[in-house]
Amino acid sequence: MNIVQANTISPAIRKLLSFATSDKKVEQEYEKYILLSNRTLYSVEFEGEIAGCIGIEQISLSECEIKHIAVLADKRGKGIGSKMINFIASKYPSIVAETDYEAVDFYRRYGFFITSLGEKYPGVERFLCQYNKQ
Repeated sequence: MNIVQANTISPAIRKLLSFATSDKKVEQEYEKYILLSNRTLYSVEFEGEIAGCIGIEQISLSECEIKHIAVLADKRGKGIGSKMINFIASKYPSIVAETDYEAVDFYRRYGFFITSLGEKYPGVERFLCQYNKQ
């Protein structure tokens, strides 16, 4: 896992962040990782290329929120997402994330407790995922 710190966003990171947020928000979200001391963006390589990224916001010394997590489509199912979660869990015993229905099973498989937040946006149910290391 590598900390992403470049002032300009690489094409690989841009592509990954576009999976986790709208294309319109990629630049402003990336800027938060560069400018805010409580935000960190990590990348992970697989077979010689940047294949995934995970961005967190530190809430306290023991808790963080996953703001973005993405894996290239052709690299999914190879344990990259779990590797990123394992890395974050080694640093923060308590992790939260808010997500949509498509990602709920990923978080559930890892051991996150899932709570529906209801229809947060018109026609879009959101979920709170919480993980506490035992």
